[in-house]
Amino acid sequence: MEVVLAKEQDLERLEALYAQARAFMREHGNGGQWGEQYPPRALLQEDIKRARMHLIEDGGELLGAFVFFVGEEPAYRAIDGKWLTDSAQYGVIHRVASAGKGGFVRRVVEFCTARADDLRIDTHRDNAPMRGALEKLGFVPCGTITIDDGTERIAYEICSRISFASQNKCREKYPLDKLA
Repeated sequence: MEVVLAKEQDLERLEALYAQARAFMREHGNGGQWGEQYPPRALLQEDIKRARMHLIEDGGELLGAFVFFVGEEPAYRAIDGKWLTDSAQYGVIHRVASAGKGGFVRRVVEFCTARADDLRIDTHRDNAPMRGALEKLGFVPCGTITIDDGTERIAYEICSRISFASQNKCREKYPLDKLA
């Protein structure tokens, strides 16, 4: 498997992948996170232009896509809860979409942790598959944030500079059942 930056010519494959991901979410009780059209083509184009959209391919087969950048995510400034760190610079993961092959989220996280010590991601409370994958990979639910459309998301963080025991203490303070 290799991670490559998406190019303009990947747009049709990306749109098909995200349509498949939306269908998967609907089938698994999460029809509200991305609705019928998210992410729109213009947002995909912007992600490509800003060199944030990454593809994971295996022998030319598209296994999935995700956005990754290091910086600040404005939606993460206000959290009902508390982040593990007070970092101004952290890795942000968004718009994770898989073609359904196992281990995809793990590969995304491996790629991102090689580029940032501190990672943040959010997901809809009804996205049980993603929430489960994040928890298995050591992400800690830190609270809730509100995104641009006014809906709430559960915010997760993992930091390689913090011991696992300290991250467990945060998990005790913000357990998943209180965020469900």
